[in-house]
Amino acid sequence: MSLYNRAEAALQINFKKAAGVGTPPRLEDAMHHAVFNGGARIRPQLCLAVATACGDDAPALTDAAAVALELMHCASLVHDDMPAFDNADLRRGKPTVHKLFGEPLALLTGDGLIVMAYQVLLQVGTTHPERLIALMRNLTEGVGIPNGIVAGQSWECETTADLARYQRSKTGALFVSATCAGAIASGQSPKPWTDLGAFLGEAYQVADDIRDVLGDVANLGKPVGQDAVHDRPSSAQAMGLDGAIRHFDDLIAKAGKSIPHCACREMLQQLVLSESERLVPKSMCASYRQHATSGARSKPIKRPQTSVTKVSATSKSVR
Repeated sequence: MSLYNRAEAALQINFKKAAGVGTPPRLEDAMHHAVFNGGARIRPQLCLAVATACGDDAPALTDAAAVALELMHCASLVHDDMPAFDNADLRRGKPTVHKLFGEPLALLTGDGLIVMAYQVLLQVGTTHPERLIALMRNLTEGVGIPNGIVAGQSWECETTADLARYQRSKTGALFVSATCAGAIASGQSPKPWTDLGAFLGEAYQVADDIRDVLGDVANLGKPVGQDAVHDRPSSAQAMGLDGAIRHFDDLIAKAGKSIPHCACREMLQQLVLSESERLVPKSMCASYRQHATSGARSKPIKRPQTSVTKVSATSKSVR
């Protein structure tokens, strides 16, 4: 079974089990819509891949850890899309939860998915209590304060924020949690896997900046050109598109090299490369470069590396 299919099957099984019987029907429908709407499942795939590399001696716990990560991710998207933040009509090419079900239910949907993530872990993890505690701590660090995705979203509500810290929290934190969760679920140390998550998390943010300039709504499933419209700081703005593309390629290379030596190293490297092509297709870059040679090349904008950068209240990251 492929990593994607395993992640999808685990989501179906664990969502149904956690929802149980008697959940208000529209809330359950909204939560289901938020989760099963065509996501790439890269975070649970990373968890499963690292677990495989670490022996995966407790596959049910690994599946639960992968599902919990994706539920947290989906919860963040529901809240991120709401009018208070991005006011987005589309997510993955489909109507956002608040557009289909209204704002009150969208708020409860995000809340419900956050709680469900811990439900899923608790339903399975009691057979490995030490690993369960470590997994819950790892998930909390990736989601909460001071450096998780909630903190990352909260920086948008401040008048100023350090751009690097903002991006590490909002985008990178859950990637680090994903790679670490695979090791923890298998009873191994998560430390050797933190760099893989960190490099991939940063690569996702850079990819989002690139795609916001070069992509289209049909392919991305969400509006494009928003960084320019809202004057948002981005890698494409700071480095120019050529520089951002080179930086993305460098991060992907570093991610591949950071994978510890193990029996599944080649499989993990292939996952990184395939995700790279999905995020920033070479054909898209080639088209841009061909156009750029005719006089439309983007120009880098110099930004001091240590400056404090304002962050728009509607900033987005790759999801």
